[in-house]
Amino acid sequence: MSTKSNYYDILGVPKSASDEEIKSAYRKLAIKYHPDKNPGDKMAEEKFKEATEAYEVLKDPSRRAQYDQFGHSGFQNNRDYHDFNMSDAWRIFMKDFGRGGFDLNFENFFSDSFFNVSTSNFETRRKKPKAARGSDLQIRLPLTLEEAVKGVKKTIKVKRQDRCPTCKGKGALNDQKHACQSCNGSGSIRHGFFVLQCPACGGAGQLFDNPCNECQSSGLISKESTVNVDIPAGVVEGNYITILEEGDAGPHNGPVGKLHIIVQEIRHPVFRKEGFDLHCEVTITFSQAVLGTSKEINVFDEKIVLKIPAGTQPEKVFRIKDKGFPMLHKRVQGLETPKGDILVTVHVHTPEKISPAVKELFEKLAKEDI
Repeated sequence: MSTKSNYYDILGVPKSASDEEIKSAYRKLAIKYHPDKNPGDKMAEEKFKEATEAYEVLKDPSRRAQYDQFGHSGFQNNRDYHDFNMSDAWRIFMKDFGRGGFDLNFENFFSDSFFNVSTSNFETRRKKPKAARGSDLQIRLPLTLEEAVKGVKKTIKVKRQDRCPTCKGKGALNDQKHACQSCNGSGSIRHGFFVLQCPACGGAGQLFDNPCNECQSSGLISKESTVNVDIPAGVVEGNYITILEEGDAGPHNGPVGKLHIIVQEIRHPVFRKEGFDLHCEVTITFSQAVLGTSKEINVFDEKIVLKIPAGTQPEKVFRIKDKGFPMLHKRVQGLETPKGDILVTVHVHTPEKISPAVKELFEKLAKEDI
């Protein structure tokens, strides 16, 4: 397999791009390089395929997190991404954007009306419309190191689309309907060899007599909800937790999407995390280095006494076993979750100013080559 370009570079977006920015960038590239707009142009076909592959990974929070962490190597054992071909690109494109305006301008190709057409041979198909699923939502949740080490229960606020309480998600106040005039009740409009679902009625062939004004007939209203989530001990930057049916509600009582909670680490003032090990520093005096001493280290809710032996050299590193960061993915059933270590670097303080008495003592020590 040839070396792949960076997916963010392909779409022309930064790594911090939002889901909507990624979708918009792909939309522009798909319009520009779509094979129907560039017949016989192999380069455009390759660009279309390349952009679709990048979009398929980056639009999904779990795949995107995996790509951000491991790059293309994170998918090298996944045959779905090993040989991404034009058939895959067509399937993804039609699945997510098979909603064309009926003048078939490419700039209008991504409007909200539906069309059903085979992506392999363009044979016309008529399918009974299904209620669309609501969008998945993504929230980044900052966690302190203490919370990540011990696990925590969080209550978070989520702004989402919920079912309208006035019409109970139907988009209308009752079930009375009349035939759609745009499609004469057929639910579809033919344009050449394409059969498009009617944008006015969404393919139903009928419209409600009493549409709901509260939600403008969409069946949805904006709402802020609270969600309780249990964060297990050992989560790290980029880990995510998926909660079913806490995303946007689907229009007209369609299925509810998912909520993806992505972990962000907050920098700790004392400990620096490297892998599963926690690093910290302590400072002792010259006399303590010579004679030995003890230092108390607060490891979250536990106090650990570190014994520093006589003759300790500056920048000596001491290891405290099994007191570091939990290894979430190495948990053994029935046993406590294994942890990394704590590594303590000892600095020896050299005073800049000393009293005459202390200076005299050091001069005596100097004569002893100490």
